[in-house]
Amino acid sequence: MQRPPVKIAVFVSGGGTNLQALIDAQKSGIITHGKIELVVSNKPNAYALERAKNNSIETVVINNKDYSDKREFEAELKKTLKAHEIELIVLAGFMCILTADFTNAYKNRILNVHPSLIPSFCGEGFYGLRVHKAALDYGVKVTGATVHFVNEIPDGGKIILQKAVSVQETDTPEILQRRVMEQAEWHILPEACEIVSKEIYEKGDAYEHIQN
Repeated sequence: MQRPPVKIAVFVSGGGTNLQALIDAQKSGIITHGKIELVVSNKPNAYALERAKNNSIETVVINNKDYSDKREFEAELKKTLKAHEIELIVLAGFMCILTADFTNAYKNRILNVHPSLIPSFCGEGFYGLRVHKAALDYGVKVTGATVHFVNEIPDGGKIILQKAVSVQETDTPEILQRRVMEQAEWHILPEACEIVSKEIYEKGDAYEHIQN
């Protein structure tokens, strides 16, 4: 008997453009071995939650500010993921650094998209427009995006996919950010999601394999 699609949770903090790319990819058949079952946000006003609701995807808000420390916050995340039997986590603009305790519990089961060609302009402190400003300040002619597994080192996990994007002389951080999203992030994040979902699916790994 074939197993059901891999259950995916998408973690968000903001507008959810990458979440929308994942939803669109699921609808168009790019993602077939996984299904977005849950959207988790640490920000109660994140527009990504509306995107999820508009597509009949269950949402939950777990605000890190409501917990005394990261351990309590991550314990609630784990509890929620366990209740939904989540097998794969996708960080799509999630503005919380996860600890080794959490990432080890979901080893090779957490994906992140970063708006540069890692190992350039990555690591702690490099997020959002800061990444694109750094790229422009350095004068690179090519930038891009990377999807990688998440471990305890910020942007330090194994790379799954990368896509290059040309830098133009007239670029501002905002213009470059948009081009990287449109030409790279929105393509390789769904592709990587399908690659990993298919691997989990074909191995037949059940949720119980996750030690958390």
